[in-house]
Amino acid sequence: MPINRNELTKEQILKAMQCKTADELMALAKAEDLAITKDEAEAYMVELSDVELDEDTLKKTAGGLCYMEDCPKHTMADCVY
Repeated sequence: MPINRNELTKEQILKAMQCKTADELMALAKAEDLAITKDEAEAYMVELSDVELDEDTLKKTAGGLCYMEDCPKHTMADCVY
């Protein structure tokens, strides 16, 4: 059964993004008690290779900061935009 991405935590996604190979991703999934096939891991690695976030954007995404540079509140929970 494929992994439901909506059930993954931010931490799990960030760890997966750090994986360099499908084997690393499979080991991570196993450590997180998730089942992933070699084909699924390889497909994810191909998909991940197309994603490029600069460091600032990644920090904002991972930390939950507002995507708007001029937001007075700078947190998604408080952001009205």
